Amino acid sequence: SRMKRTARKTSRRVTMNLPADLIAAARTYTGKGITETVVEGLEMLRRRKAAEGLAAMAGKLKIEVDLDVSRERARH
Repeated sequence: SRMKRTARKTSRRVTMNLPADLIAAARTYTGKGITETVVEGLEMLRRRKAAEGLAAMAGKLKIEVDLDVSRERARH
């Protein structure tokens, strides 16, 4: 089957040998087809790595906020 058009500008057709039980379980969790399930897994990996990067920065940024000034700013 052909992959549905998405907001992605480019896609790449690949051939993979994946464990059938892993794909079946993942598809059960997502309720989606193979391509959509693999894309969701890749997106989860990207989010996890981004979160790890942010966690590694914890305590390394010094941010000073004057809450009184912040609360007084004009709201639109």
